[in-house]
Amino acid sequence: MGLGAADSSSTGETVMVVLDANRSRGNLHALEWALRHVVRRGHTVLVLGIFCKIGKRASCFPFHMGEKLERLGEGEVDPTDLKEEIAEKRDEYKSCLQPFYRHCKKNEVKLESKIAAGFCPRNVTVEEAQSCNTCWIILDSHLKKDKTYIYGHVGCNLALVKGKDVVTLMPSKVILQESSSLKHRRVDDGHLSNDPITDNQEGTSITPPPKNRNWYPLAWRTGFPRSFTQSELEVITSGFSKESIVQTLDNIHMYQGQFQETPVLVKCFSPNDEHFWSMLRILSRVRHRNILNIVGYCFAGSSMFLLFDFPFMGTLEINLQNNDLAEKIPWKARWYIAVEIGACLRYLHEECVDGPIVHLSVCSSHVIYPLGGSAMLANFMTAKCLKDSSPRDNQSLAHCLNLQEGDGIAIDVQGYGIFLLELITGRSARCFLDPNKEDLIDWALPAIEKGSLSEVRDPRLTDTTDDRFIDHMAQAALLCLHDLNRRISMSERIGRTMVVLIVLHLFRRE
Repeated sequence: MGLGAADSSSTGETVMVVLDANRSRGNLHALEWALRHVVRRGHTVLVLGIFCKIGKRASCFPFHMGEKLERLGEGEVDPTDLKEEIAEKRDEYKSCLQPFYRHCKKNEVKLESKIAAGFCPRNVTVEEAQSCNTCWIILDSHLKKDKTYIYGHVGCNLALVKGKDVVTLMPSKVILQESSSLKHRRVDDGHLSNDPITDNQEGTSITPPPKNRNWYPLAWRTGFPRSFTQSELEVITSGFSKESIVQTLDNIHMYQGQFQETPVLVKCFSPNDEHFWSMLRILSRVRHRNILNIVGYCFAGSSMFLLFDFPFMGTLEINLQNNDLAEKIPWKARWYIAVEIGACLRYLHEECVDGPIVHLSVCSSHVIYPLGGSAMLANFMTAKCLKDSSPRDNQSLAHCLNLQEGDGIAIDVQGYGIFLLELITGRSARCFLDPNKEDLIDWALPAIEKGSLSEVRDPRLTDTTDDRFIDHMAQAALLCLHDLNRRISMSERIGRTMVVLIVLHLFRRE
Protein backbone atom coordinates (compact mmCIF):
# COMPACT_ATOMS: atom_id res chain seq x y z
CA MET A 1 0.00 0.00 0.00
CA GLY A 2 1.12 3.50 -0.66
CA LEU A 3 -0.35 6.87 0.10
CA GLY A 4 0.20 9.76 -2.26
CA ALA A 5 1.31 13.19 -1.23
CA ALA A 6 -1.25 15.54 0.19
CA ASP A 7 -2.65 18.38 -1.88
CA SER A 8 -4.65 21.40 -0.79
CA SER A 9 -7.90 19.58 -1.45
CA SER A 10 -7.18 16.50 0.69
CA THR A 11 -6.61 18.31 4.00
CA GLY A 12 -9.67 17.97 6.21
CA GLU A 13 -11.48 15.56 3.88
CA THR A 14 -12.89 12.24 5.03
CA VAL A 15 -12.82 8.89 3.28
CA MET A 16 -15.58 6.65 4.66
CA VAL A 17 -15.17 2.89 4.50
CA VAL A 18 -18.52 1.25 5.25
CA LEU A 19 -18.52 -2.42 6.27
CA ASP A 20 -21.26 -4.93 7.01
CA ALA A 21 -20.04 -6.01 10.43
CA ASN A 22 -22.17 -9.18 10.39
CA ARG A 23 -20.11 -10.61 7.54
CA SER A 24 -16.72 -12.28 7.26
CA ARG A 25 -13.17 -10.95 7.20
CA GLY A 26 -13.43 -10.55 3.43
CA ASN A 27 -14.75 -7.06 3.91
CA LEU A 28 -11.18 -5.93 4.61
CA HIS A 29 -10.82 -5.66 0.83
CA ALA A 30 -12.75 -2.37 0.99
CA LEU A 31 -10.32 -0.87 3.52
CA GLU A 32 -7.29 -2.18 1.63
CA TRP A 33 -8.53 -0.74 -1.65
CA ALA A 34 -9.27 2.64 -0.08
CA LEU A 35 -5.79 2.93 1.41
CA ARG A 36 -4.14 1.84 -1.82
CA HIS A 37 -6.09 3.95 -4.32
CA VAL A 38 -7.95 6.78 -2.60
CA VAL A 39 -6.50 7.88 0.73
CA ARG A 40 -3.92 10.69 0.74
CA ARG A 41 -1.93 12.43 3.45
CA GLY A 42 -4.16 14.75 5.41
CA HIS A 43 -7.24 12.58 4.99
CA THR A 44 -9.31 11.13 7.81
CA VAL A 45 -10.31 7.50 7.25
CA LEU A 46 -13.57 6.73 9.01
CA VAL A 47 -14.34 3.01 9.15
CA LEU A 48 -18.07 2.66 9.79
CA GLY A 49 -19.14 -0.82 10.87
CA ILE A 50 -22.83 -1.58 10.66
CA PHE A 51 -24.49 -4.42 12.60
CA CYS A 52 -27.81 -4.94 10.84
CA LYS A 53 -28.46 -8.11 12.82
CA ILE A 54 -27.53 -8.37 16.49
CA GLY A 55 -26.77 -11.51 18.43
CA LYS A 56 -25.45 -13.57 15.54
CA ARG A 57 -22.44 -15.41 16.99
CA ALA A 58 -20.72 -15.81 13.64
CA SER A 59 -20.48 -12.07 13.17
CA CYS A 60 -17.15 -10.35 13.36
CA PHE A 61 -16.04 -6.74 13.25
CA PRO A 62 -12.43 -5.86 12.45
CA PHE A 63 -11.75 -3.08 14.91
CA HIS A 64 -9.12 -3.02 17.63
CA MET A 65 -7.24 -0.45 19.71
CA GLY A 66 -8.61 3.03 19.82
CA GLU A 67 -12.05 1.65 19.13
CA LYS A 68 -14.82 4.16 19.46
CA LEU A 69 -18.20 2.59 20.25
CA GLU A 70 -21.12 4.75 19.23
CA ARG A 71 -24.79 4.41 18.48
CA LEU A 72 -26.12 6.69 15.79
CA GLY A 73 -29.64 7.72 16.73
CA GLU A 74 -32.12 5.87 18.92
CA GLY A 75 -32.17 2.07 18.63
CA GLU A 76 -33.28 -0.98 20.55
CA VAL A 77 -29.86 -2.62 21.00
CA ASP A 78 -28.04 -2.68 24.31
CA PRO A 79 -24.56 -1.19 23.74
CA THR A 80 -23.14 -3.49 26.43
CA ASP A 81 -24.29 -6.62 24.62
CA LEU A 82 -22.93 -5.28 21.36
CA LYS A 83 -19.56 -4.54 22.92
CA GLU A 84 -19.32 -8.09 24.28
CA GLU A 85 -20.04 -9.53 20.86
CA ILE A 86 -17.34 -7.41 19.25
CA ALA A 87 -14.83 -8.29 21.95
CA GLU A 88 -15.00 -11.96 20.97
CA LYS A 89 -13.47 -11.15 17.60
CA ARG A 90 -11.15 -8.33 18.65
CA ASP A 91 -8.10 -10.50 19.27
CA GLU A 92 -8.64 -12.34 15.98
CA TYR A 93 -8.38 -9.13 13.96
CA LYS A 94 -5.82 -7.28 16.05
CA SER A 95 -2.79 -8.79 14.37
CA CYS A 96 -4.03 -8.18 10.80
CA LEU A 97 -5.31 -4.65 11.44
CA GLN A 98 -2.33 -3.26 13.32
CA PRO A 99 -0.48 -2.68 10.01
CA PHE A 100 -3.38 -0.50 8.83
CA TYR A 101 -3.18 1.58 12.00
CA ARG A 102 0.60 1.88 11.83
CA HIS A 103 0.54 2.60 8.11
CA CYS A 104 -1.98 5.43 8.53
CA LYS A 105 -0.11 6.97 11.45
CA LYS A 106 3.17 6.82 9.53
CA ASN A 107 1.61 8.55 6.54
CA GLU A 108 -0.17 11.31 8.49
CA VAL A 109 -3.62 9.83 8.04
CA LYS A 110 -6.10 9.81 10.91
CA LEU A 111 -7.87 6.46 11.31
CA GLU A 112 -11.16 6.43 13.20
CA SER A 113 -13.88 3.84 13.65
CA LYS A 114 -17.55 3.94 14.53
CA ILE A 115 -20.17 1.30 15.10
CA ALA A 116 -23.86 1.53 14.29
CA ALA A 117 -26.14 -1.25 15.49
CA GLY A 118 -29.75 -2.02 14.63
CA PHE A 119 -30.19 0.67 11.98
CA CYS A 120 -30.67 0.79 8.21
CA PRO A 121 -27.17 0.82 6.58
CA ARG A 122 -28.11 3.28 3.84
CA ASN A 123 -29.60 5.84 6.22
CA VAL A 124 -26.68 5.65 8.66
CA THR A 125 -24.15 6.00 5.84
CA VAL A 126 -25.87 9.04 4.32
CA GLU A 127 -26.29 10.68 7.73
CA GLU A 128 -22.63 10.19 8.60
CA ALA A 129 -21.43 11.34 5.17
CA GLN A 130 -23.44 14.54 5.43
CA SER A 131 -22.05 15.32 8.87
CA CYS A 132 -18.43 15.60 7.70
CA ASN A 133 -16.47 16.71 4.65
CA THR A 134 -16.67 13.35 2.86
CA CYS A 135 -14.91 13.02 -0.49
CA TRP A 136 -15.23 9.23 -0.95
CA ILE A 137 -17.52 6.49 0.32
CA ILE A 138 -16.14 2.96 -0.06
CA LEU A 139 -18.71 0.19 0.38
CA ASP A 140 -17.92 -3.46 0.90
CA SER A 141 -19.53 -6.02 -1.41
CA HIS A 142 -22.28 -6.93 1.05
CA LEU A 143 -23.77 -3.42 0.77
CA LYS A 144 -24.27 -3.63 -3.00
CA LYS A 145 -28.05 -3.26 -2.70
CA ASP A 146 -27.62 0.10 -0.94
CA LYS A 147 -25.16 1.77 -3.34
CA THR A 148 -27.76 3.40 -5.63
CA TYR A 149 -29.68 4.96 -2.74
CA ILE A 150 -26.51 6.21 -1.04
CA TYR A 151 -25.10 7.65 -4.28
CA GLY A 152 -28.36 9.49 -4.90
CA HIS A 153 -28.24 11.20 -1.49
CA VAL A 154 -24.60 12.30 -1.33
CA GLY A 155 -22.42 14.48 -3.51
CA CYS A 156 -19.12 12.63 -3.23
CA ASN A 157 -17.47 9.79 -5.13
CA LEU A 158 -18.59 6.26 -4.35
CA ALA A 159 -16.90 2.89 -4.89
CA LEU A 160 -18.30 -0.59 -4.36
CA VAL A 161 -15.50 -3.08 -3.70
CA LYS A 162 -16.68 -6.47 -4.96
CA GLY A 163 -13.38 -8.25 -4.25
CA LYS A 164 -9.66 -7.65 -4.38
CA ASP A 165 -9.16 -4.97 -7.06
CA VAL A 166 -12.69 -5.59 -8.40
CA VAL A 167 -14.45 -2.25 -8.03
CA THR A 168 -17.45 -0.38 -9.41
CA LEU A 169 -16.76 3.37 -9.47
CA MET A 170 -19.46 6.04 -9.37
CA PRO A 171 -17.85 9.49 -9.81
CA SER A 172 -19.01 12.57 -7.95
CA LYS A 173 -21.89 14.42 -9.58
CA VAL A 174 -19.58 17.42 -9.76
CA ILE A 175 -17.29 15.43 -12.07
CA LEU A 176 -20.25 14.42 -14.25
CA GLN A 177 -21.48 18.03 -14.42
CA GLU A 178 -17.99 19.15 -15.47
CA SER A 179 -18.12 16.59 -18.27
CA SER A 180 -21.48 17.82 -19.52
CA SER A 181 -20.58 21.52 -19.32
CA LEU A 182 -17.24 20.89 -21.01
CA LYS A 183 -18.92 19.18 -23.94
CA HIS A 184 -21.34 22.07 -24.34
CA ARG A 185 -18.49 24.59 -24.16
CA ARG A 186 -16.31 22.91 -26.70
CA VAL A 187 -19.11 23.29 -29.28
CA ASP A 188 -20.53 26.62 -28.25
CA ASP A 189 -17.07 28.23 -28.25
CA GLY A 190 -16.29 27.04 -31.76
CA HIS A 191 -17.85 26.85 -35.19
CA LEU A 192 -18.07 23.26 -36.32
CA SER A 193 -18.13 22.51 -40.01
CA ASN A 194 -20.51 19.89 -41.40
CA ASP A 195 -18.69 19.54 -44.70
CA PRO A 196 -17.92 15.96 -45.76
CA ILE A 197 -14.66 14.67 -44.32
CA THR A 198 -11.99 14.10 -46.94
CA ASP A 199 -8.62 13.95 -45.17
CA ASN A 200 -7.60 10.31 -44.67
CA GLN A 201 -11.24 9.33 -44.85
CA GLU A 202 -12.27 5.74 -45.45
CA GLY A 203 -14.91 5.12 -48.09
CA THR A 204 -17.21 3.56 -45.50
CA SER A 205 -17.59 6.70 -43.38
CA ILE A 206 -21.05 8.22 -43.19
CA THR A 207 -21.47 11.98 -43.37
CA PRO A 208 -23.51 13.07 -40.33
CA PRO A 209 -26.89 14.80 -40.79
CA PRO A 210 -27.38 18.54 -40.24
CA LYS A 211 -26.72 19.61 -36.70
CA ASN A 212 -29.47 20.04 -34.16
CA ARG A 213 -28.50 21.56 -30.83
CA ASN A 214 -31.55 19.99 -29.16
CA TRP A 215 -30.71 16.43 -30.21
CA TYR A 216 -31.87 13.88 -27.66
CA PRO A 217 -31.76 10.15 -28.49
CA LEU A 218 -35.10 8.60 -29.33
CA ALA A 219 -33.86 5.37 -27.73
CA TRP A 220 -33.80 7.17 -24.36
CA ARG A 221 -37.40 8.38 -24.63
CA THR A 222 -40.50 6.73 -23.22
CA GLY A 223 -42.04 4.19 -25.58
CA PHE A 224 -38.81 3.19 -27.32
CA PRO A 225 -37.65 0.90 -28.72
CA ARG A 226 -40.84 -0.13 -30.49
CA SER A 227 -42.10 -1.99 -33.52
CA PHE A 228 -42.45 -0.01 -36.77
CA THR A 229 -44.59 -0.75 -39.80
CA GLN A 230 -43.22 -0.72 -43.34
CA SER A 231 -45.43 2.25 -44.20
CA GLU A 232 -43.82 4.23 -41.37
CA LEU A 233 -40.37 3.38 -42.70
CA GLU A 234 -41.39 4.47 -46.18
CA VAL A 235 -42.34 7.87 -44.82
CA ILE A 236 -39.10 8.12 -42.85
CA THR A 237 -36.90 7.20 -45.85
CA SER A 238 -38.93 8.97 -48.56
CA GLY A 239 -39.99 5.66 -50.03
CA PHE A 240 -36.51 4.13 -49.62
CA SER A 241 -35.28 6.55 -52.26
CA LYS A 242 -31.77 6.43 -53.64
CA GLU A 243 -31.25 9.94 -52.28
CA SER A 244 -31.80 8.61 -48.75
CA ILE A 245 -29.13 5.92 -48.99
CA VAL A 246 -26.03 6.91 -47.04
CA GLN A 247 -24.12 3.63 -47.20
CA THR A 248 -24.26 0.09 -48.52
CA LEU A 249 -22.01 -2.43 -46.84
CA ASP A 250 -22.11 -6.24 -46.92
CA ASN A 251 -25.61 -6.22 -48.49
CA ILE A 252 -26.91 -3.94 -45.73
CA HIS A 253 -28.50 -0.75 -47.06
CA MET A 254 -28.52 2.22 -44.69
CA TYR A 255 -31.03 5.03 -45.13
CA GLN A 256 -31.12 8.42 -43.50
CA GLY A 257 -34.41 9.93 -42.45
CA GLN A 258 -36.37 11.87 -39.87
CA PHE A 259 -38.78 10.62 -37.21
CA GLN A 260 -40.42 12.97 -34.73
CA GLU A 261 -38.07 15.70 -36.01
CA THR A 262 -35.07 13.60 -34.98
CA PRO A 263 -32.47 12.16 -37.41
CA VAL A 264 -32.58 8.36 -37.63
CA LEU A 265 -30.63 5.71 -39.51
CA VAL A 266 -32.58 2.78 -40.98
CA LYS A 267 -30.61 -0.40 -41.65
CA CYS A 268 -32.18 -2.83 -44.13
CA PHE A 269 -31.06 -6.47 -43.80
CA SER A 270 -31.55 -9.32 -46.25
CA PRO A 271 -33.67 -12.31 -45.17
CA ASN A 272 -32.20 -14.54 -42.48
CA ASP A 273 -29.20 -12.25 -41.96
CA GLU A 274 -27.75 -13.43 -38.66
CA HIS A 275 -26.42 -9.93 -37.94
CA PHE A 276 -30.00 -8.72 -37.64
CA TRP A 277 -31.01 -11.41 -35.16
CA SER A 278 -27.81 -11.07 -33.16
CA MET A 279 -28.09 -7.29 -32.84
CA LEU A 280 -31.79 -7.42 -31.98
CA ARG A 281 -31.19 -10.11 -29.37
CA ILE A 282 -28.32 -8.24 -27.72
CA LEU A 283 -29.55 -4.65 -27.91
CA SER A 284 -32.96 -5.65 -26.53
CA ARG A 285 -31.14 -6.82 -23.38
CA VAL A 286 -28.92 -3.84 -22.63
CA ARG A 287 -29.63 -0.38 -21.26
CA HIS A 288 -26.71 1.97 -20.74
CA ARG A 289 -26.26 5.68 -21.36
CA ASN A 290 -23.06 4.99 -23.31
CA ILE A 291 -24.57 2.48 -25.76
CA LEU A 292 -26.23 3.62 -28.99
CA ASN A 293 -29.31 1.45 -28.72
CA ILE A 294 -32.05 0.70 -31.22
CA VAL A 295 -35.01 3.00 -31.72
CA GLY A 296 -37.08 0.21 -33.22
CA TYR A 297 -37.36 -2.76 -35.54
CA CYS A 298 -39.55 -4.00 -38.38
CA PHE A 299 -40.29 -7.33 -40.08
CA ALA A 300 -41.70 -6.66 -43.53
CA GLY A 301 -41.99 -9.44 -46.09
CA SER A 302 -38.53 -10.47 -47.22
CA SER A 303 -36.74 -7.58 -45.46
CA MET A 304 -35.89 -6.80 -41.87
CA PHE A 305 -35.06 -3.37 -40.45
CA LEU A 306 -33.40 -1.85 -37.41
CA LEU A 307 -33.72 1.86 -36.58
CA PHE A 308 -31.02 3.82 -34.75
CA ASP A 309 -30.52 7.40 -33.65
CA PHE A 310 -28.28 9.31 -36.07
CA PRO A 311 -26.24 11.86 -34.03
CA PHE A 312 -25.14 14.72 -36.28
CA MET A 313 -21.59 14.86 -34.92
CA GLY A 314 -20.83 11.44 -36.41
CA THR A 315 -18.18 9.07 -35.13
CA LEU A 316 -15.14 9.95 -33.07
CA GLU A 317 -12.98 8.77 -35.98
CA ILE A 318 -14.53 11.35 -38.31
CA ASN A 319 -13.89 14.09 -35.76
CA LEU A 320 -10.27 13.05 -35.23
CA GLN A 321 -9.59 12.93 -38.97
CA ASN A 322 -10.62 16.54 -39.46
CA ASN A 323 -8.12 19.07 -38.10
CA ASP A 324 -10.70 21.70 -37.17
CA LEU A 325 -12.92 19.20 -35.36
CA ALA A 326 -10.03 17.42 -33.63
CA GLU A 327 -8.85 20.70 -32.11
CA LYS A 328 -12.28 21.02 -30.48
CA ILE A 329 -11.69 17.81 -28.52
CA PRO A 330 -9.04 18.75 -25.91
CA TRP A 331 -7.33 16.28 -23.61
CA LYS A 332 -9.88 16.67 -20.86
CA ALA A 333 -12.73 15.89 -23.26
CA ARG A 334 -10.86 12.86 -24.59
CA TRP A 335 -10.33 11.69 -21.01
CA TYR A 336 -14.08 11.85 -20.35
CA ILE A 337 -14.71 9.85 -23.52
CA ALA A 338 -12.23 7.20 -22.33
CA VAL A 339 -13.99 6.94 -18.95
CA GLU A 340 -17.43 6.63 -20.56
CA ILE A 341 -16.48 3.91 -23.03
CA GLY A 342 -14.54 2.05 -20.32
CA ALA A 343 -17.62 2.09 -18.08
CA CYS A 344 -19.74 0.87 -20.99
CA LEU A 345 -17.44 -2.12 -21.62
CA ARG A 346 -17.40 -3.03 -17.98
CA TYR A 347 -21.20 -2.99 -17.97
CA LEU A 348 -21.31 -5.32 -20.97
CA HIS A 349 -18.80 -7.74 -19.47
CA GLU A 350 -19.93 -7.84 -15.85
CA GLU A 351 -23.33 -6.32 -15.21
CA CYS A 352 -25.69 -7.57 -17.92
CA VAL A 353 -28.47 -9.69 -16.45
CA ASP A 354 -28.17 -12.45 -19.04
CA GLY A 355 -24.40 -12.82 -18.81
CA PRO A 356 -21.33 -11.24 -20.41
CA ILE A 357 -21.57 -9.55 -23.80
CA VAL A 358 -18.45 -8.82 -25.85
CA HIS A 359 -18.36 -6.14 -28.54
CA LEU A 360 -15.31 -7.45 -30.43
CA SER A 361 -14.72 -4.30 -32.50
CA VAL A 362 -14.01 -1.41 -30.12
CA CYS A 363 -12.44 1.49 -32.03
CA SER A 364 -12.96 5.18 -32.76
CA SER A 365 -15.06 4.41 -35.85
CA HIS A 366 -17.59 2.66 -33.60
CA VAL A 367 -17.87 5.41 -30.98
CA ILE A 368 -20.56 8.04 -31.56
CA TYR A 369 -19.72 11.56 -30.53
CA PRO A 370 -22.95 13.52 -29.93
CA LEU A 371 -23.19 17.22 -29.16
CA GLY A 372 -23.38 18.03 -25.45
CA GLY A 373 -24.00 14.41 -24.47
CA SER A 374 -22.20 11.20 -23.66
CA ALA A 375 -19.96 9.25 -26.01
CA MET A 376 -21.73 6.06 -27.08
CA LEU A 377 -20.46 2.69 -28.26
CA ALA A 378 -22.17 1.70 -31.50
CA ASN A 379 -22.12 -0.97 -34.23
CA PHE A 380 -22.89 -4.25 -32.48
CA MET A 381 -22.63 -6.24 -35.72
CA THR A 382 -19.86 -8.44 -34.31
CA ALA A 383 -21.07 -8.52 -30.68
CA LYS A 384 -21.67 -11.85 -28.95
CA CYS A 385 -23.63 -12.83 -25.86
CA LEU A 386 -21.27 -15.40 -24.33
CA LYS A 387 -23.92 -17.22 -22.29
CA ASP A 388 -26.47 -17.40 -25.11
CA SER A 389 -27.19 -21.10 -25.56
CA SER A 390 -30.44 -20.72 -27.50
CA PRO A 391 -29.47 -20.80 -31.18
CA ARG A 392 -31.88 -20.25 -33.99
CA ASP A 393 -32.99 -23.27 -36.04
CA ASN A 394 -30.37 -22.71 -38.71
CA GLN A 395 -27.58 -22.06 -36.25
CA SER A 396 -25.87 -24.83 -34.32
CA LEU A 397 -25.14 -24.66 -30.61
CA ALA A 398 -21.45 -25.12 -31.39
CA HIS A 399 -21.53 -21.99 -33.56
CA CYS A 400 -23.17 -20.01 -30.74
CA LEU A 401 -20.52 -21.02 -28.22
CA ASN A 402 -17.44 -21.09 -30.42
CA LEU A 403 -16.02 -18.00 -28.70
CA GLN A 404 -14.54 -18.62 -25.26
CA GLU A 405 -15.36 -16.02 -22.63
CA GLY A 406 -11.72 -15.25 -21.89
CA ASP A 407 -10.93 -14.81 -25.57
CA GLY A 408 -13.80 -12.40 -26.20
CA ILE A 409 -13.07 -10.27 -23.17
CA ALA A 410 -9.36 -10.18 -24.04
CA ILE A 411 -10.27 -8.92 -27.53
CA ASP A 412 -12.33 -6.10 -26.01
CA VAL A 413 -9.58 -5.19 -23.55
CA GLN A 414 -7.05 -4.98 -26.38
CA GLY A 415 -9.54 -3.03 -28.49
CA TYR A 416 -10.03 -0.56 -25.65
CA GLY A 417 -6.27 -0.16 -25.33
CA ILE A 418 -6.03 0.61 -29.05
CA PHE A 419 -8.95 3.04 -28.68
CA LEU A 420 -6.95 4.87 -25.99
CA LEU A 421 -4.03 5.09 -28.41
CA GLU A 422 -6.37 6.65 -30.97
CA LEU A 423 -7.40 9.28 -28.42
CA ILE A 424 -3.76 9.97 -27.53
CA THR A 425 -2.38 10.12 -31.07
CA GLY A 426 -5.44 11.55 -32.82
CA ARG A 427 -5.01 8.89 -35.51
CA SER A 428 -7.38 6.10 -36.50
CA ALA A 429 -6.18 2.53 -36.18
CA ARG A 430 -7.53 1.98 -39.69
CA CYS A 431 -4.75 4.22 -41.01
CA PHE A 432 -2.30 1.47 -40.03
CA LEU A 433 -3.82 -1.47 -41.91
CA ASP A 434 -1.03 -1.86 -44.46
CA PRO A 435 0.34 -5.39 -43.75
CA ASN A 436 3.78 -4.26 -44.89
CA LYS A 437 3.98 -1.50 -42.31
CA GLU A 438 3.75 -1.28 -38.52
CA ASP A 439 0.34 -1.02 -36.88
CA LEU A 440 -0.78 1.57 -34.34
CA ILE A 441 0.42 -0.50 -31.38
CA ASP A 442 3.88 -1.04 -32.85
CA TRP A 443 4.16 2.64 -33.69
CA ALA A 444 2.84 4.24 -30.48
CA LEU A 445 3.39 1.79 -27.63
CA PRO A 446 7.23 1.82 -27.55
CA ALA A 447 7.25 5.61 -27.18
CA ILE A 448 4.72 5.43 -24.34
CA GLU A 449 6.70 2.67 -22.59
CA LYS A 450 9.85 4.77 -22.54
CA GLY A 451 7.97 7.91 -21.43
CA SER A 452 8.31 9.77 -24.74
CA LEU A 453 4.68 10.78 -25.21
CA SER A 454 5.72 13.86 -27.17
CA GLU A 455 6.71 11.59 -30.05
CA VAL A 456 3.18 10.24 -30.57
CA ARG A 457 0.73 12.65 -28.92
CA ASP A 458 -1.70 14.53 -31.15
CA PRO A 459 0.31 17.58 -32.32
CA ARG A 460 -2.89 19.54 -33.02
CA LEU A 461 -3.47 20.00 -29.29
CA THR A 462 -0.83 22.49 -28.21
CA ASP A 463 -2.27 23.48 -24.81
CA THR A 464 -0.21 21.79 -22.08
CA THR A 465 -2.52 22.79 -19.21
CA ASP A 466 -4.25 19.40 -19.16
CA ASP A 467 -1.26 17.19 -19.91
CA ARG A 468 -2.10 15.06 -16.88
CA PHE A 469 -5.05 13.63 -18.80
CA ILE A 470 -2.87 12.26 -21.58
CA ASP A 471 -0.61 10.75 -18.92
CA HIS A 472 -3.61 8.99 -17.36
CA MET A 473 -4.75 7.59 -20.71
CA ALA A 474 -1.21 6.43 -21.50
CA GLN A 475 -1.00 4.51 -18.21
CA ALA A 476 -4.39 2.94 -18.90
CA ALA A 477 -3.34 1.93 -22.43
CA LEU A 478 -0.29 0.15 -21.02
CA LEU A 479 -2.52 -1.80 -18.63
CA CYS A 480 -4.69 -2.97 -21.51
CA LEU A 481 -1.98 -3.79 -24.04
CA HIS A 482 0.64 -5.53 -21.89
CA ASP A 483 0.60 -9.34 -21.55
CA LEU A 484 -2.03 -9.76 -24.24
CA ASN A 485 -1.71 -13.55 -24.17
CA ARG A 486 -2.71 -13.76 -20.51
CA ARG A 487 -6.40 -14.41 -19.86
CA ILE A 488 -7.71 -11.45 -17.92
CA SER A 489 -11.04 -10.10 -16.76
CA MET A 490 -12.54 -6.72 -17.43
CA SER A 491 -12.34 -6.10 -13.68
CA GLU A 492 -8.60 -6.70 -13.70
CA ARG A 493 -7.87 -4.46 -16.69
CA ILE A 494 -10.77 -2.08 -17.26
CA GLY A 495 -11.31 -1.94 -13.50
CA ARG A 496 -7.74 -0.80 -12.95
CA THR A 497 -8.02 1.48 -15.96
CA MET A 498 -11.06 3.20 -14.47
CA VAL A 499 -9.14 3.68 -11.23
CA VAL A 500 -6.25 5.22 -13.15
CA LEU A 501 -8.54 7.49 -15.14
CA ILE A 502 -10.74 8.69 -12.27
CA VAL A 503 -8.62 8.53 -9.14
CA LEU A 504 -5.48 10.06 -10.65
CA HIS A 505 -7.55 12.95 -11.98
CA LEU A 506 -9.18 13.59 -8.63
CA PHE A 507 -5.90 13.78 -6.74
CA ARG A 508 -3.78 15.56 -9.33
CA ARG A 509 -6.19 18.30 -10.18
CA GLU A 510 -4.87 21.80 -9.91
